[in-house]
Amino acid sequence: MKKIFILTGEASGDKLASTVVTKLQQKNLDIEYLSVGGSNLASLGIKSIFNLREITYMGFTSVLMNIFNIKKKINQTVNEIIKFKPDILFSVDSPDFTLRVAEKVKKINSNIKIIHYVAPQVWIWREGRVKKFKKFVDHFLLLFDFEKKYFDKENIPNTFVGHPLLEKNNSKIDISSISKGKKIISIFPGSRASETNVLLPILTDFVNLMNKKFNEYLFVFHATEDNKDEINKKLKNNNLSNIEIISDKNIKSEVLLNSIFAVAKSGTVSLEICNAKVPSIIIYKINFINYLIMKSLVKVNFANIINIINKKEIIPELLQGECNSKEIFKSVIFFLKNPDYVKKQVESCSQTLDQIRSKTSSCEEAANILRKYLVA
Repeated sequence: MKKIFILTGEASGDKLASTVVTKLQQKNLDIEYLSVGGSNLASLGIKSIFNLREITYMGFTSVLMNIFNIKKKINQTVNEIIKFKPDILFSVDSPDFTLRVAEKVKKINSNIKIIHYVAPQVWIWREGRVKKFKKFVDHFLLLFDFEKKYFDKENIPNTFVGHPLLEKNNSKIDISSISKGKKIISIFPGSRASETNVLLPILTDFVNLMNKKFNEYLFVFHATEDNKDEINKKLKNNNLSNIEIISDKNIKSEVLLNSIFAVAKSGTVSLEICNAKVPSIIIYKINFINYLIMKSLVKVNFANIINIINKKEIIPELLQGECNSKEIFKSVIFFLKNPDYVKKQVESCSQTLDQIRSKTSSCEEAANILRKYLVA
């Protein structure tokens, strides 16, 4: 029996990994899995060696504060992988954790093939990392075609597979019991505690501002299985009758498709929002020291991939000081009152997605690469 160890570092990676494993399970059941994963992989019957929340950190200062725990988890993970003796270490995103583990694993057992899904964003910062990756990564699976040149330059095997968030969701779920006849505004507060701790108070104030002026909106907070209880605990004391918290991925997709607007923490979920043809704004806030460090390192002027590709702001970004309830309120109201701007944003985003969309299925392409290494 072939073995694959799946290594993720946060909820988004767990979600991406699960889409690939689903394809593998459909065609080959003779694979044994073990992981560092979350609820999505767990739903496929794949055990995690510890809770994903134990390694989910955001920002330079929080990493520094937890550096000894992170090192301990890295070493624990390496030991478990070596003990498991997988044919493939399938690492997904979160390079500061997953690729550190992968590098150590390769030094101990060079026979383990390392395939990494979601290449580090070397086009944003630290391009020099690519030379280091060449020593231990056997194959990169790229979300965007424009990334190929960075890995081709160092002759590292890579495949553009596209982004699974850009694929069609064919599920049809009745959400009338959730919407109750109201217009839905989807809210994505992030998957990490360090994100939701900062953004939830701001988003709650935004909902209160909206409620003072309107009564026709329902605000649906998109949570993960891992953080839904925490989000619910933080929101339930605000006496808001027009909010819902959902974590089921199929229901979330259907809610998004039926939303008139979205307010989202900067991240890959923005692609899913654009793919659903829903207008949006992007918000993001970290502590000032982290922001200064990040600002000094990045090579791009925007936080959102759509804006980065277009080299201009297609989707408004409210970052740092601008990430407050009043600015969010003003931006949302502006779009709701100006359908021409909504139409223009949706059209621009759709055109951009067409440029970066895989011709086939991302998870199928990724699964095909894994299969090739299994039989090689």
